[in-house]
Formats: sequence, C-alpha cells, structure tokens
Amino acid sequence: MFKTQAESQEFLQGFLPTLQETPQEREVVLCVPFTDLSALSMNLHGSLVQLGAQNVHWEESGAYTGEISGPMLTEIGVRYVIVGHSERRQYFGETDTTVNLRLKAAQKYGLTPILCVGETKEQRDAGETESLISTQLEKDLVDVDQTNLVIAYEPIWAIGTGDTCETKEANRVIGLIRSQLTNPNVPIQYGGSVKPNNIDEIMAQPEIDGALVGGASLEAAGFARIVNYQ
Repeated sequence: MFKTQAESQEFLQGFLPTLQETPQEREVVLCVPFTDLSALSMNLHGSLVQLGAQNVHWEESGAYTGEISGPMLTEIGVRYVIVGHSERRQYFGETDTTVNLRLKAAQKYGLTPILCVGETKEQRDAGETESLISTQLEKDLVDVDQTNLVIAYEPIWAIGTGDTCETKEANRVIGLIRSQLTNPNVPIQYGGSVKPNNIDEIMAQPEIDGALVGGASLEAAGFARIVNYQ
C-alpha cells in the first residue's frame, strides 16, 4: 500500500529511462494499488513494463463491497495479478480455498496469476517448511492451468526483515516446488528481502526464474538495479 497516483507517475519518470539497456526477453511487471492502475496503464503503453494488480475477486460482479473483478482489471490493461500474498493470508483471512478461487478467476478472465506460497518463522523452526508448502500447492492449484501461472516462494520470515533466505536454501525450496508441478516450466520467483546488493546472487541460482520485490521496488534507481541484474 504505497504511492498515490502523483507519486507513481514520479516513480515512472525515474524508472522507465533505466530500461534502455534491459534485455528485451526480461519481463518487468509493476503490481500497484488499484487506484494507480489506470494512470500507469496509459503511461506504460509501448514500454517493456507490464501492469499487475495486487488481488482479484473470484466473481465477475456481485455484492462483494471492496473487491475488484477480473473484467475490471483487464479492461484497463492489467495482465498480471498477485494471488495469496502472505499479507492477504495473514491480515485479511485469505485461505487456500479462496486463493484457489481467485487463481481460477484470474485465468478465466485473461490474467496471469502470481501465486505466493511460503512459511512463517515458527513453521520453519518446527521443520514444517516442506509439508506446509506442499499442502499449499496441493490445495491452491486444484483445476488451475499451469501453462498460465507464475509462482513466488516468499519465506514470510524474510519479508521486510532484512533476514534474507540463504540463496542455496531458496533454490532448494524452489526446486521442491517445481518437482510438485505438472508443468516444470512454470516461472518460479523468490521473494523476501530482495535488494540491489543480493539480486545477482539470487538470480545466479539455477531454479530461480525471477524475483518478487517488495520494499526495494519503491525507489526507482534501486529497483532498476534489480531489474538489470547481472
């Protein structure tokens, strides 16, 4: 929950010029608050950057005050949507059942969902990482098309804490996630205190296809360094 429309425009002015050297095959997606989507959609046209939302409801319309539907997003040029982020699960009662409904709705209405899975500090300390993620995937991916999907592994204990998951450990868990999929080519990202000073090491890992960036995406120059990882 960052950036007014004016602030998001200011961010773009600093960010877009940094993409001139970015390889064309590298996908860049900005997942912004709902109020910023229209303004960014107009300004991103023709650029390397795709537009993403931070959530989507499972119905096309209805009595769901405060929710946003797939057609409302695609109408303004949104291509991606985050589903099941740990903060939605932690603070807003998101369950594997509702995550599954949102994933299927996203795909039905032409969006590519970015599914977030990951464990808390307590779960990791209790040795439950593998079983928890396995259960999340099993429940979340029922009847989901794995040819139109991105998965992000976000160890919750590493988000915004500065406590990054060791890159080899992140690579190991992402390998486990991949082994459970029917489509091994699903792009799998790492998210959790991704920063300009650790992105090169993260992206050097063979199983990691990308990064889901939180706080480090708020400042144009720093985010550009992440996008232009070496």
